[in-house]
Amino acid sequence: MEPIASNTLSTTYVLKDSDCFIVADAAGDIEGGSDGFFHNDTRLLSYFRLRLGDSQPALLSAAVSRDNVMFVAHLTNRPLPPLGGPPAAQGMIHLQRERFLHRDRLYERIACCNYGQEIVRLPLRLSFAADFRDMFEVRGTVRATRGELLAVESTPNTVLFRYQGLDEALRSSVLSFSREFSGLEEDTGEFVLDLHPGVHEELYLECGTTPAEPPSPKRFRDAAVQARATMRSRQRRTGQIRSGGPLFDAWMDKSRADLALLTSELETGPYPYAGIPWFSTPFGRDAVITALQTLWLDPAIARGVLAFLAHHQAQEESAFLDAAPGKIMHETRKGEMAATRELPFGRYYGGVDTTPLFVTLAGAYAERTGDLAFVERLWPALRAATEWIERVCDANRDGFLDYARGSSTGLANQGWKDSEDSVFHADGRFPRGPIALVEVQGYAFAAFRAMALLSKRRNDVDAAMHWQERSERMREAVEARFWMSEAGYYGIAVDGDGALCRVRASNPGHLLFAGLPDAERAALVAANLLTPAFHTGWGLRTLASDQVRYNPMSYHNGSVWPHDTALCAAGMARYGDRAAASRLMRGMFEAAVHFDLRLPELFCGFSRVQTATPVAYPVACLPQAWAAGSAFMLLQACLGLEIDGWRGEIRVERPMLPPGIDHVTIRRVVVDSRRVDVVFQRQGDRVSTHLEGRDAAVVPLRFVG
Repeated sequence: MEPIASNTLSTTYVLKDSDCFIVADAAGDIEGGSDGFFHNDTRLLSYFRLRLGDSQPALLSAAVSRDNVMFVAHLTNRPLPPLGGPPAAQGMIHLQRERFLHRDRLYERIACCNYGQEIVRLPLRLSFAADFRDMFEVRGTVRATRGELLAVESTPNTVLFRYQGLDEALRSSVLSFSREFSGLEEDTGEFVLDLHPGVHEELYLECGTTPAEPPSPKRFRDAAVQARATMRSRQRRTGQIRSGGPLFDAWMDKSRADLALLTSELETGPYPYAGIPWFSTPFGRDAVITALQTLWLDPAIARGVLAFLAHHQAQEESAFLDAAPGKIMHETRKGEMAATRELPFGRYYGGVDTTPLFVTLAGAYAERTGDLAFVERLWPALRAATEWIERVCDANRDGFLDYARGSSTGLANQGWKDSEDSVFHADGRFPRGPIALVEVQGYAFAAFRAMALLSKRRNDVDAAMHWQERSERMREAVEARFWMSEAGYYGIAVDGDGALCRVRASNPGHLLFAGLPDAERAALVAANLLTPAFHTGWGLRTLASDQVRYNPMSYHNGSVWPHDTALCAAGMARYGDRAAASRLMRGMFEAAVHFDLRLPELFCGFSRVQTATPVAYPVACLPQAWAAGSAFMLLQACLGLEIDGWRGEIRVERPMLPPGIDHVTIRRVVVDSRRVDVVFQRQGDRVSTHLEGRDAAVVPLRFVG
């Protein structure tokens, strides 16, 4: 047996709960870099390593449980020198590390068993450090100065780290153990265990921001039960998907579990944090798109996202925060650098698309649920958001929703492709601002349409007519200014000089999702996206391969983002092309299989003819909320399933099943207060649909087209 040492593995294992998460290697060790145990954007453990004396245990296996609650690593010893007794040969000692997070605390059990014939004295050594680095420091930001790391304090079974930040906050990290140290140096504690043959010995530890009762088997078990119950309750909200394909079901289950992992229960309701490690915090755009992806299965997420974003809506002008009255938040952070305003991201509003997406989600939520009472509570926030959109559009020569950052510390590009090189002219030149992105105009169009429909529900005819007229003006302006007739496609942006950036990117696929183009132009956009210049066989590139800044290994200029592909697929399906949606879903599913059924934030844009497997992007977030949610948006695009909350009915329009799948059942779909199972079954060259469950007889099922 030649186990691979854990430090040769690049795979990391992630757990999250509320505002804390941990990233560690397969052995459970934290070795620095971007790994660590984080709470509120601050690293509480920057180093945490298990050794048997001076020897690194050999890794047997590592995994996270299917519900994303428990990390388990199985390890064994390499040959151990004698320590007051006979040496232990390799493979005689089994170590099992079990770890989970609950209520912002790390819980761990290290269980040891001697399978030899002699008593073994086992020196467990745990090395640890807490650097209290802000997440932006971990990401690479260099600070001119930092706060003060205070002296480490210890008791016979605890180690206390403290840091006095520049924001005058005292941050603490407390490691507690169920046994007293046999020996303790500044950064290493040792526990010497006498292991009798066949006998199990255990060490329990906890880490958090405050001291607690000493770790014990009961505390570990009780907290584990509560952590699993919390995760189960999150997953119960979402309809479960079952098909004739075990691997397909496993992908759906993994995506569902990842969304549950990333969703935090805030005072305003459930909110999906964007991704781990870099974006484990509330983001506006990411959460709204995740809510749109899952709305048909779990409207509670959309409600929680809308409530949180309305509560944090901007009330004042701030160039530093890119804020203006009515604008919806882009990002919020709780770390030291946000508190000292070294960066503007404490509560930052530098996203041009979040505000129209917020309004669009509110309209979609109302259509899905018929919950007009909640819309009434949101109405002041919706009015303020739409008035901000109108103010910006009115100041633009073409009536477009544009952006220009208010401060040099903010984001230069403020659409979803927010890297500095993501918007450019056909010759590679960067445009002068303000910049109007093509997909953002689609979001604004959808927001005006949503406000018109909601106003009709509120019996405000004048407001409905006003916003309907605004939406049509936006449609006409986009068609006149963005369309490139020679390419049969839309340009990516109009710059501050009124010049069109004649670049073919994936952005116009979002126009289809918004429903802005006419059928003829929508078909041309879809045809472009399905050519080899965009379609890799795994998914859609963010930039066509024949464009000047194309790089399949870049962040936004030729990589594949699952959420982007899903939005384009949903747009194609909106115009009736379910075959295209099915084709894109197949590619995403096959990519997911190569990524252990967990789609990353993005991956490289190499085509399938170049590589036998999709190529990972090295620092992509994994898991990522809108990547996980993509599976459900793609499936809905194939099935043509919509839920009309106003009528309390399910609509199905020309459904298709994913390739290789003969039946799909969506369990526990909520329609008003009723639950049904929606069953799709392949029958020859068509797909039939019917309802099952106790409420099947009272929920209308209507076929369209």
